Amino acid sequence: MSNIKQYLTKKNVLFIIIFAVLGFIALQIPVAQLEGSKAKFMVYDAFAPVAGAFIGSLPGIVAVFLMQFINFLAHGAIVEDAGTIIRFLPMLFAALYFTQKRKFNLIIPALAIIAFVIHPIGRTVWYFALFWTIPFIAYFFYDKFLLARALGATFTAHAVGGALWIWVFALPSTVWISLMPVVALERVFFALGIVVSFILVNNILAFLEKKRILNLGFIINQKYLLGTLRHESKTQVTA
Repeated sequence: MSNIKQYLTKKNVLFIIIFAVLGFIALQIPVAQLEGSKAKFMVYDAFAPVAGAFIGSLPGIVAVFLMQFINFLAHGAIVEDAGTIIRFLPMLFAALYFTQKRKFNLIIPALAIIAFVIHPIGRTVWYFALFWTIPFIAYFFYDKFLLARALGATFTAHAVGGALWIWVFALPSTVWISLMPVVALERVFFALGIVVSFILVNNILAFLEKKRILNLGFIINQKYLLGTLRHESKTQVTA
């Protein structure tokens, strides 16, 4: 019970609500259709992974889940196909990856690679799973480059989704091959979106705390503050 109370703080509950609402809005803006399903990629895919970076893993995961669950209910709670259910999982792992550097981040893409290549179709296009080595590479640059952190997160989501997709829909090898240039462009796009989302939210929260509109102890990354906020932060540190 005490552990639950630790996470259900005023800060966490407020942040979860705010992020769930913003995530729900982002889920209404489609970007691309998922091959083999009625599900779509949304602006949400570039926004949701940053959730846990400001309050921690568990509240962040709750926020990401609620974004999707509220959207699910708002659209009549209709499961159009298995893709609708699968879409719940990848972003949860993306948020975990982006929140904190940990060795657990490497287990998920490793399992995804194994799951993909042991599938009869996946075995014929094993090189598609090389995309999922990117979270491993990004891991070594995690603390140095925000883009590496974002790439690791978005390719972790892709790894989870891809591994599930091949087992549920068994798309032919020609489809996976044709998707490779699309995946490369789309994931770079989403990674850049994650970077922009993180910097934007980081600076908005810093501004709100500076103006005492919010004073809830959010995790603000001083490295990514912009303009006067960065200047004032440096002044406070040296004062």
